[in-house]
Amino acid sequence: MNDFLLSILLGIVEGLTEFLPVSSTGHLRIVEALFHLNLQDSFWKMYTIVIQLGAILALPVYFWNRILNFLATFPTGERGDRNFMTHPLSLTMIAFVVTALPAWALTKVIGKNLESLWMITLALIIGGIVMWIVDAVFTRPRVTHMEEMSLPQAIWIGACQILSAVFPGTSRSMSTIAAGQIVGLSRAAALEFSFFLSMPTMAAATLYDLYKTLKPSRDTAGEGGIAPLAMNTHEWIVLAIGFIISFIVALGVVAWFMQWVRHRGFAPFAIYRIVLGIVLVILLTRGLI
Repeated sequence: MNDFLLSILLGIVEGLTEFLPVSSTGHLRIVEALFHLNLQDSFWKMYTIVIQLGAILALPVYFWNRILNFLATFPTGERGDRNFMTHPLSLTMIAFVVTALPAWALTKVIGKNLESLWMITLALIIGGIVMWIVDAVFTRPRVTHMEEMSLPQAIWIGACQILSAVFPGTSRSMSTIAAGQIVGLSRAAALEFSFFLSMPTMAAATLYDLYKTLKPSRDTAGEGGIAPLAMNTHEWIVLAIGFIISFIVALGVVAWFMQWVRHRGFAPFAIYRIVLGIVLVILLTRGLI
């Protein structure tokens, strides 16, 4: 496939799936298998990291006014009922810290062994079932806005986010949204906190991956480490196309998803995950991918 067309395709896939509870990692692996690509090649490995940064950028752009309001009211909150530990920005960072160290440690130990299509397929199906059940059972939320969240709720959501780091295909969004609903958050509140939590989580993980890709350590240089890249004009253009498309598509998805969730549930995404997982089982058992 032409590099420019491939960049457009991957940018769209990343932008569409990064913030929906369907697993962007899983979808990129599926595209890689279906089109017989090698996204572990030096350039394309870096490319997939950079287009994720494009998707991440959509969040601060969309939530810019909310972020400014939170900064202006830190630490007491708009109603004066928050403190340094319970302000939404603090809860976001606490949940991030709860995720960061365990996820990093576990990924280094076992994460590399769980990136097969079979593991992603299993995670898609199980995650879809869990999301469907949670969305159907936890229908009486006690918290309808991020500003009303408690410290234990944030810690719980951060702990559940670890699953998505360890098991590709689980979906970071699915883990955090379902975790939020279980502890009493409304769909909209769970989704918004999921988006806010994804900003530091995804930025840290993506920048760390980019650092490892461009400047591998001596310990990993002989084991799949990637030397610093000397990119030509063609590669810069391919990279820019993917970054811009991923950002634009992700921005549209975030805006649409926030409106969708205010009026509808997550069941359609759960069904999609299960159906996609079943299709993958058929393709894998028949050796078609």
